[in-house]
Amino acid sequence: MLFGEIKTRRPVRWGMVGGGRGAQVGYSHRSAALRDNSFQLLAGAFDIDPEAGKAFGETLLVSPGRCYANYQTMFAEEAKRADGIEAVTIATPNNTHYTITRAALLAGLHVICEKPLCFTVAEAKELRDLAAQQNRLICVTYGYAGHQMIRQARAMIAQGDLGDIRIVQMSFAHGFHSEPVELASPSTRWRVNPEVAGPSYVLGDLGTHPLYLSEVMLPQLQIKKLLCSRQSFVKTRAPLEDNAFVMMEYDTGAMASMWISAVNAGSMHQQKVRVVGSKASIEWWDEHPNQLRYEIQGEPARVIERGMGYLYPEAQVDDRVGGGHPEGYFEAWSNLYYRFAMAIEAMDNGNPDLIDELCIPTADAGYEGVRWVENCVRSADQGGIWVDYQ
Repeated sequence: MLFGEIKTRRPVRWGMVGGGRGAQVGYSHRSAALRDNSFQLLAGAFDIDPEAGKAFGETLLVSPGRCYANYQTMFAEEAKRADGIEAVTIATPNNTHYTITRAALLAGLHVICEKPLCFTVAEAKELRDLAAQQNRLICVTYGYAGHQMIRQARAMIAQGDLGDIRIVQMSFAHGFHSEPVELASPSTRWRVNPEVAGPSYVLGDLGTHPLYLSEVMLPQLQIKKLLCSRQSFVKTRAPLEDNAFVMMEYDTGAMASMWISAVNAGSMHQQKVRVVGSKASIEWWDEHPNQLRYEIQGEPARVIERGMGYLYPEAQVDDRVGGGHPEGYFEAWSNLYYRFAMAIEAMDNGNPDLIDELCIPTADAGYEGVRWVENCVRSADQGGIWVDYQ
């Protein structure tokens, strides 16, 4: 159980690119990183407007001299300091992630990047290889993976509680963009612009979340082939999709399906992962993240609650308050960030093997997310056909 003690010998010296005033995701990163004293925010290039970025940084108690006009200056100036930053979070629009991540790695920094890590598999492979060459860590913020019950699901599957895995059913289908809200919302407008968002909208922005959760729960399954059909129901969003259906076949013969949508009118989130085995099934829903539904064939369905002593040890590690008290979004992100800090320390101490035990989304997760989107787009653009997973 977590009681707020720092898990590393000292906080990681940390900076941010983006995430300035009005950026909800920026607050999410700061709340998560600072909660357990895992990181210390010392520098930032918070806004494309240097004066706005400086003014905002000062409200975060960042020294005015370390509120930089751009990330290039920050990386160069911080490298000159004995107390310079060791890691940087990138919370900027999608089309900047590759360039900033590459520059950060070359500057000797560990990177925590919003997804997608980049736009193409070739770029993702380059970044992954560069991180290895620089002995630096890339982490990707699939924040839902920090929920306690995801670790419980992983442990139950590994222990054989479900039997042989047959079916994985996933969704992330909200309704908040059922109308062309991007006409009045800058934060949505860039997400439906291919030049900024990349080759997809909901596949990359939403679909990679349940995809990564399934990879955490089921690391033994590898996609063999898939079929994707995508639609632009709000026509002005074309060629980017606001709805998509994906079917996947794993190398074991197990099957998966996913519905991804921003036009599921009336729905809040509808992010669910259901895993069906030969003996039992489990289901996790992000709108009720503290519970995991467990259904054994021939027995009444039961609901497993977070914070309880009957959970597997892997799940109890991330418990923050006792059973009955709800944990949520910020706790999940905080769980990832303290593990990011432990991974950075392990890397710096020459113990990279410890990183696997932390179960965090690294460059491999970023690579797989980009790879999945690329294969989905390839299938959809050929008329929604089955394609071998490349």
